[in-house]
Amino acid sequence: MASEPVLSIRNLVKRFGGLVAVNDVSLDVFPGEVVALLGDNGAGKSTLIKCVSGVHSPTGGHIIFEGEEVHFSRPIEARDHGIETIYQDLALANNLDVPGNVFLGREVEKSYLGGLLRPLDNKFMLAQTASALASLHAEIPSLEVPIESLSGGQRQAVAIARAVYWQARLMIMDEPTNNLGVPEQHKVLDLIRALRDRGVPVILISHTLPEVFAVSDRLVVMHRGRKVTEKKVGDTNSEEIVQYMVGALDDTRTPAPVA
Repeated sequence: MASEPVLSIRNLVKRFGGLVAVNDVSLDVFPGEVVALLGDNGAGKSTLIKCVSGVHSPTGGHIIFEGEEVHFSRPIEARDHGIETIYQDLALANNLDVPGNVFLGREVEKSYLGGLLRPLDNKFMLAQTASALASLHAEIPSLEVPIESLSGGQRQAVAIARAVYWQARLMIMDEPTNNLGVPEQHKVLDLIRALRDRGVPVILISHTLPEVFAVSDRLVVMHRGRKVTEKKVGDTNSEEIVQYMVGALDDTRTPAPVA
């Protein structure tokens, strides 16, 4: 593991009025590793990643990305730094084809007659999209069909390929296998492994513990806004993690004095 983390979160706090959604959370994410962020509904994990991705501004604490403290007021600022977040809805345009989604808002144009004519360079965008998907070993029969005609796993592949093409340096994935069949789930897990092999760290939010243990290097569990444990995958098991998720175990508690 590299000595310097890509992302360091230090004593992060996020309040909504009197509600403390994230309470003094610290964690590191290193290059080429998958960190699973776990917790029951309301644990604060989604709020935490929204602070990292620019959706929310933290109330307190620090976010250090690639060695520099950052303050994102909008998601586009986080994306410009190389932090890509893939939510369950994927934010894809269903009526566009695969290259149209990969280059959405960043279309490449040709230039004719000194710039008077600037048609889209569809051939270039198609070739670049095919190359990005191939680098992830993702197979999509046709790239020139609307996204809405693809399977859930294929749409995930497009969203990930888009992030890879635009040189994501940190990937955040929120429940990426939700509503997918078992074969499609396995394909998404393979994509996560491919990202790790490329050195792109991944923060994975999932309620499905078998898939978490299949692809993650470390597990961070939150409960009621606090980080209650952080463990390497090989040092724990599903039963113990569930105990942390429901609050039965908590590494931050002060042990009771021995009588």
